[in-house]
Amino acid sequence: MRRFIWASICTLVLATVLTACSGSQPLSTREEGTLGGGLLGAGTGAIIGAAVGHPGVGAAIGGGVGAVGGYAVGNAMQNQENQQQQTQSQIQQQQQEIERQRRELEQMKQQQQTE
Repeated sequence: MRRFIWASICTLVLATVLTACSGSQPLSTREEGTLGGGLLGAGTGAIIGAAVGHPGVGAAIGGGVGAVGGYAVGNAMQNQENQQQQTQSQIQQQQQEIERQRRELEQMKQQQQTE
């Protein structure tokens, strides 16, 4: 039980250090996924490891596996966000072009009416 508590404390300290290292910028989706997966994996690994008498090893293995899985999920989500931002940018450009053409048509109509 003592090892489990020690492994849990180490996991929390590691999570705090990793979060603090991100600086003033918020974590990206990819980083959040990696950190969340690592924490979840380390916690699960520590519990499983405690059952067999090695919570520290379980936390380390679980943390590594969880971080890899979290990175994969976070990376996929980050890529999707990037694609959505790109699509939104294209939509805005098209809306601006439509508005420009609308103004141009209005000007042409006014010119025809004055002739």
